Amino acid sequence: MKSNSNNSNIEKQKYKEFAQQREPKRPVLKNCIKAFIVGGSICAFGQIIQYFYINYFGYTEKNAGDPTAATLIIISIILTGLGVYDDIAQWAGAGTAVPITGFANTISSAAIEHRSEGYVLGVGGNMFKVAGPVIVFGTVSAFAVAIVKMLINYLGGM
Repeated sequence: MKSNSNNSNIEKQKYKEFAQQREPKRPVLKNCIKAFIVGGSICAFGQIIQYFYINYFGYTEKNAGDPTAATLIIISIILTGLGVYDDIAQWAGAGTAVPITGFANTISSAAIEHRSEGYVLGVGGNMFKVAGPVIVFGTVSAFAVAIVKMLINYLGGM
């Protein structure tokens, strides 16, 4: 019985080596550069939008962030609906996932994918399946950081 187990392990090891030899090599540096370029371009575009709100609508640097983020989200949703954002994401990888536009793309993709199931159960239900964990993690993280900051301020004042 033991020889069967040994033969099975040897076969598994041979297959693993065979698969590793034929696995395509990933161009990590090239992918990092593409992600940096696209992610940086999205952020630079956000800066241009923020500059626009400051200079043409009278916002201050402090309060121009909200309409800037909303504008980036709307642009991302429109590009997702047109299928353009997915093409950019396919080429850039993580560069499109990191900024706020990546989150908007994820939510709108889930909504578009399940629209045939109806607006409430299809669009709404599946959209918040994706958003729920992100929102919960963000809220819990913000609470934890606030507690740490409060403790630091309290202990620093002693």
